[in-house]
Amino acid sequence: MFNRQTILKRREVAQEIADRLMAAEHAIDMAIARTAELTGFMPTARAEADLACEVGQEALEYAAESFSALVKARAQIIASHRELAATKDQIGLKTYGLGGLVGKPFDSHIRHINEVAAA
Repeated sequence: MFNRQTILKRREVAQEIADRLMAAEHAIDMAIARTAELTGFMPTARAEADLACEVGQEALEYAAESFSALVKARAQIIASHRELAATKDQIGLKTYGLGGLVGKPFDSHIRHINEVAAA
């Protein structure tokens, strides 16, 4: 169906996409971690500075919203990863592994953020 040159070129391009995808996933995870650290420290900092609860409340809310948005972005990049894996199969690269040093769970259904919040 596909000649050797086509497969090699597609494999090369797919690997470039996989590398960028892994970098994006890592960056989102690091942003989540840093935002969680910030959000978690803000009430402690307020208390250590002996300030009223009202001080910095809006900043805390914005930080918490940023954290939530990043978690949602993580779900979206995971969905993108799943779709790219299906695309890889569609273009004749089913037998090639293109990234990820961590195995995927057998049941790769992603729960929506509301399901997580309800748990």
